[in-house]
Amino acid sequence: MNKIILSTILASVVLSASDYNYEVSPMVGYLWNSTSNETGTQENGAMGGVANHQVYGVEAQINNISDVIKPELSVFYGRDRVTGSAEKTGVWTTMLNGVYEMDNVSNITPFAKAGLGYEMYTNTHPSDYDGLLLDAGVGAKIDITKSIALKLEALYMYKMNNNGVEGSNGEVHNVAALAGLTFKFGATAAPVIAAVAAPVVAAVVAEPKKPAPKPAPTPVIAEPKACPVNVDTDKDGVFDPQDKCPNTPAGFKVDAEGCALTATLHLNFITDGHTVDAAGTAKVKEFAGFLQENSGYKANIVGHTDSTASNQYNQVLSEKRAEKVKGMLIDQGVASNRLTASGKGETMPTASNKTKQGRAENRRIEVELIK
Repeated sequence: MNKIILSTILASVVLSASDYNYEVSPMVGYLWNSTSNETGTQENGAMGGVANHQVYGVEAQINNISDVIKPELSVFYGRDRVTGSAEKTGVWTTMLNGVYEMDNVSNITPFAKAGLGYEMYTNTHPSDYDGLLLDAGVGAKIDITKSIALKLEALYMYKMNNNGVEGSNGEVHNVAALAGLTFKFGATAAPVIAAVAAPVVAAVVAEPKKPAPKPAPTPVIAEPKACPVNVDTDKDGVFDPQDKCPNTPAGFKVDAEGCALTATLHLNFITDGHTVDAAGTAKVKEFAGFLQENSGYKANIVGHTDSTASNQYNQVLSEKRAEKVKGMLIDQGVASNRLTASGKGETMPTASNKTKQGRAENRRIEVELIK
């Protein structure tokens, strides 16, 4: 049984290379303050004196502005008792950072960031001062699902203000260890990339011509009869002298040279989805018409994914994509016994899963026509 493989590559490249436009990460952690042991209260003292304490906050990142450096806004709050006072000191820290993300490897995306911010105190004693800070950090996001990741981060913050107490020279060095969950949303839709499929022509071995029989010796040579030219042996509508595929089985439409026609199916999906948009629906309808006109073909629809998320999750997603297309073909009148659907998950990539472009190419549907 001859099989003709027709592969359609999906693309999902928009203004940025990220699969989602926005990320929001609620975070919690612990902050170590270099001035936590300073107890001086003289005027123009250090921006410190607050003990090591827990911090809570949120980080918001935008992915569709730049492919390289992505802006992030962070707001954190912590509090502790002022030395020698019954009041609580509240510490608000706001930072604007640029984030550089490395390629995803085994569902882990390392990142580094740097920027500046501003820290404010409430209910302060005389050695606490509001001021600007510089910060830098490193961390990683570990995918749990397509749109949720565990975020781990280490952050360093440096401040300078007035004269310090107990030899700090006004310098404050804060180090924070943070953990939280990143929620991704605003999935980017994949534009259709037009693909030109080369025509597939089945190899046909022509039957060798039989040698003309030698005429029997006779004194009278009969005039040979003319061979009829308007003969269509395989009844495909193309006469034998012009038929380059003289043994086309019944049930196939043919081109002008008598060879079976083929068709391609171009579809694309949004990230982590298996629905077909309006443009894809029109292509499925066109492909269904081809199958109805060529009853000799059967079709196997195969779904594929990239390597994001777990193998089990991707296997189920690939099967959903294939079953969706199969169901649409049945709705268009193609007999169900001519169609099969299967999923290969992330096991058969056509491009590298280490880049956003490669993962977009691996999210695809392949149609296998079977005679």
